[in-house]
Amino acid sequence: MDSITQAVLGATLQGAMLGRWQGRKALLYGAALGTLPDLDVVIRYSDAVAAMTYHRGFSHSIFVLSALAVLLTLLIRRWRPNPDYSTQRLFIALWLVLVTHPLLDSFTSYGTQLFWPLQTPPIAWSSVFIIDPLYTLPLLLAVLAGLAFGLKDRTPHLPLAALALSSLYLAFSLGGKFMAEQRVADVLEREGIRPQAVFSSPTPFNTLLWRVVVLEGEDYHEALVSWFDQAPPVLERIPRGTDLARGLRDSPQHLRLAWFTHGILRYDRIDQALVVTDLRLGMTGFHPFRFILAEHRDGRWQPLAQARRWPTDRGDAERLKLLWQRVWQQDQAVPLASWAGLLRQ
Repeated sequence: MDSITQAVLGATLQGAMLGRWQGRKALLYGAALGTLPDLDVVIRYSDAVAAMTYHRGFSHSIFVLSALAVLLTLLIRRWRPNPDYSTQRLFIALWLVLVTHPLLDSFTSYGTQLFWPLQTPPIAWSSVFIIDPLYTLPLLLAVLAGLAFGLKDRTPHLPLAALALSSLYLAFSLGGKFMAEQRVADVLEREGIRPQAVFSSPTPFNTLLWRVVVLEGEDYHEALVSWFDQAPPVLERIPRGTDLARGLRDSPQHLRLAWFTHGILRYDRIDQALVVTDLRLGMTGFHPFRFILAEHRDGRWQPLAQARRWPTDRGDAERLKLLWQRVWQQDQAVPLASWAGLLRQ
């Protein structure tokens, strides 16, 4: 999730746990600690694929963060002791602020390595967009109220209520994901399509309209599903370019990217470049993570020693407006295949 959301989540948690004793400082401490795992972005990695796939790695591991919570508890108890609350309460507060950061990240589409250093694939429950105002708003209001009116000697009703609302919203988002995938599964069964993989995620800034990607051999299908749809979803068949993947058999970057994304990838030849697109993030035709993994030289594909990012377009307000209209009107045409065709340019 975005840094503001992580900061207000950490602030609300520490305010709820320690605000009666720390006052407004609990909000500041929690906000700082809640954004700490994202400091891994300052690390310089070897190439573009490494920068993407090592982010949300060790710094988002529940093992590392649990150990950090123990260390911080011991240091605070030694150098800033407070007899008004127990060591156990302090540890639980710090642990919750730290581990809820990667847990919340796991609800997005990116991929979070919760169990690093174990080589398990990254977790991406993909039920919320990376920026979701409806999730953030209750937490933000609780933090602003705490800053305005203080927390000292108060029962933390407002922070607890905000945490409950935001948690219920996450549960609603999982319900939306199940709804969208189930409706698409019914269409797949009716049309006799046996998918290799199915991936779903909400469209930008909401959990009402869902984008479902279905991999099938040389192609993939995309569909939009809204909570308010009355008719079955329509699948758009789009070429995936998997024949180009043969040119990447000797590419360690491609192996890692396929592992990180669970294989939800598309391949395009653009001039002399082989461009691989992570289809999970962004919107149809507008995906932030695209990489040049090979170049065509001497009649064959030559994998690059260092992968490079391909310039991307994140879409515009007109397309967002079209998606918002599609939330409420199933007959609103959205040219998914046309948008996907832009990836060949």
